[in-house]
Amino acid sequence: RARNGTFTGFDVDVATYLAGRLGVPRDRITFRATPSSVREKSLKDGTVDMIVATYSITAQRKREVTFAGPYYVPHQDTLVRASDTSINNVRDLRGKKLCEVTGSNSFRRVAEERGIAAVSVKSPSYSRCMDMLDAGQVDAVSTDDLILAGFAAGRSVKIVNAPFTDEKYGVGLRKGDLDGCEEINRAITQMYQSGHAARLLDKWFRSSGLKLATSVPQFEGCS
Repeated sequence: RARNGTFTGFDVDVATYLAGRLGVPRDRITFRATPSSVREKSLKDGTVDMIVATYSITAQRKREVTFAGPYYVPHQDTLVRASDTSINNVRDLRGKKLCEVTGSNSFRRVAEERGIAAVSVKSPSYSRCMDMLDAGQVDAVSTDDLILAGFAAGRSVKIVNAPFTDEKYGVGLRKGDLDGCEEINRAITQMYQSGHAARLLDKWFRSSGLKLATSVPQFEGCS
């Protein structure tokens, strides 16, 4: 997210490290906010060269995007108000108002893959979902635990800690950029083997209580 016009966060630090391994120093990186709904288009038309933004690798997206990585494998979980005792796992979302972010797969994973009849409340972003949760307009926000942990700080909310899917955060590249993909996979391997990934995870998520993986993820293979 942007603070004083600059972007900060785990993904920003990962992107900065990977770009550095590719020979691009920090002062030559331009970060652009790229919502879920326009990511494939932005890679196709060259608006961005690389997407490092909790971008889950899916079969549908792989038709349009070449993915390096994953650089991290989180799990989908659910965030509720701290006072809520009625939601303890994904099944408890039946009949509850669940935030659905445009372009994200998280709601579909609850409603279609798990067959749970949650009530969709549309939102343009997860930060807006958090405001809606605070205001009582939704009962829950369900997405990857790293995203939830990032938003939970300083709010009266809790992560249910009942994960129900593996996500795979990939580095999105223009379709067919296999050389770039292989190069980034080598950089990701180095990021973990050197201990840099563990330091970044600790820096951003230590206070959330999440169990963090610090070994090299299983790569998908470039295609």
